[in-house]
Amino acid sequence: MTNEHDICQTPRRVAMIAYEDAHILDVVGPLEVLSGTKLFLPQGAAPYEISIIADRAGPVHTSGGFSLNADHSFRDAMAFADDVDTLMIAGGHGTLDAMKNEALMAFAAAAAKGARRIISICTGAMVLAELGLLDGRRATTHWWWCPVMAQKYPKVQVDADAIYVRDGRIWTSAGVTTGMDLALALVDADWGHDVALQVARYNVMYMVRPGGQSQFSAHLVASKAEDASIAKVLDYILNNLREPLSVTQLAAWACMSERSFARKFADETDMTPAQYVEAARFQAARVALEQTSAPVEQIARTVGFMNPERMRRVFIKHLGISASDYRARFSLGLVDGNNN
Repeated sequence: MTNEHDICQTPRRVAMIAYEDAHILDVVGPLEVLSGTKLFLPQGAAPYEISIIADRAGPVHTSGGFSLNADHSFRDAMAFADDVDTLMIAGGHGTLDAMKNEALMAFAAAAAKGARRIISICTGAMVLAELGLLDGRRATTHWWWCPVMAQKYPKVQVDADAIYVRDGRIWTSAGVTTGMDLALALVDADWGHDVALQVARYNVMYMVRPGGQSQFSAHLVASKAEDASIAKVLDYILNNLREPLSVTQLAAWACMSERSFARKFADETDMTPAQYVEAARFQAARVALEQTSAPVEQIARTVGFMNPERMRRVFIKHLGISASDYRARFSLGLVDGNNN
């Protein structure tokens, strides 16, 4: 397939919007991936012309305690807003305050009109949602903020599970490091898979994390449970995936009626017990498929799916591919040719 480099030799102008208390990795992570592309193109080819845009040119304080140097102010950058190829908006603790900045919102709106691509990193999606750019679109953000975005912007189809989402010319990523995964996908789209693979290796990144891969962590949900009884059950689930783990069994373990248990479980996790059990098994299966050479049938039994067909259906539901296909694409090379 022909990539865009074959027809476009001019650098693509990338404008990264930053602001006070933006997350530093949301800014520099994706830009490092994009800028590193030049190392793997023919000599003289300049893939991207990158600028950081902020309230004023000069130092911008980030949530990590470090300062970045902005190339242009929002007002000065309006002069080339029409020429922006890829608009990127960082996330971070300062996002909600940044959304009150009229100059920031005006530049974002102006650049978005003609940009070939509009990208948000983490909570930068809130800016796009506020501008109405995500209305009727599927989008994601950091899992912590997904419920907030869904409530505040009901026209947005919030995908709380994906690490990044592409809907037309708008790309949104989940939290922090997923911005680098998204940026690598941009390199793949612009310059082809071979170049993207070299960029991934150079940055010691996995080339394999797809946009549909989950940002859910069963262990993280368990660690945040405040109700001691529910926390005990979550820990039991994670350590006993091969057990039936029915609501009746789990409610008895929590010393509650099934009705009270189901209600408290949903309050703590935003999931039903059955949904959490499936998600925990799915997560454990993914890790086993990626990191071990155990046969698929054995993994299905070990994590509680009991048979490969049931596990296959769950993988298709969550990722759109079977467990075997997932292993073929994303394993660390430990699998021999005799496995299922």
